[in-house]
Amino acid sequence: MTGASDNAWAMPTTLRGEHVVLEPLNRTHAGELREAVRGWDTSALSFTSVPDAGSVDAYIDHALGMQARGDALPFLVRDGTGAAVGSTRYYQIDARVPRLCIGYTWYVPRVQRTALNTQAKRLLLAHAFEALGCAAVSFETSWFNRASRAAIARLGAKQDGVLRNHMRHPDGTLRDTVVFSILDSEWPAVRGHLDRYLARGGCGG
Repeated sequence: MTGASDNAWAMPTTLRGEHVVLEPLNRTHAGELREAVRGWDTSALSFTSVPDAGSVDAYIDHALGMQARGDALPFLVRDGTGAAVGSTRYYQIDARVPRLCIGYTWYVPRVQRTALNTQAKRLLLAHAFEALGCAAVSFETSWFNRASRAAIARLGAKQDGVLRNHMRHPDGTLRDTVVFSILDSEWPAVRGHLDRYLARGGCGG
């Protein structure tokens, strides 16, 4: 499969579905994200980096810095009503293969384990394989984040292996990273699986 042009990889795009809209993250979203996380004790999250109200600006600046270097395409996540409920991004973009990772994903508690996440992944995977021509899409999570590992497996991704002492958790402890992937040859079957899952309500992903 031929990958997209360099311009296509760098081009922010909006992805829309019934349950979710993913739009290119920018600094004007800071107020909405501060409101989204207000009152949520994000410090209790051991495995996921979620900004609190005071660190939203730095979070966005870091994401946009990755984008400026060509390392990522970050998105603001909106629910079906248009409210900001989180963020996700493409990262580790390698147009030479081509391949990328989907991650840095977090949602406010009220939309977790709903059809929103399933459809968000469906949109991101479709864009990666069908518009960008990816040969593979990867997902990474902490060994101890069993809920995330189960959710990735439910998408139809296969576990590639474990990178031991790969990086650090937000609290500074060393993290073993579990790596999953979906290949372009597997995408049609995964797409059909996700479409059937969404038709049944798509909850739990």
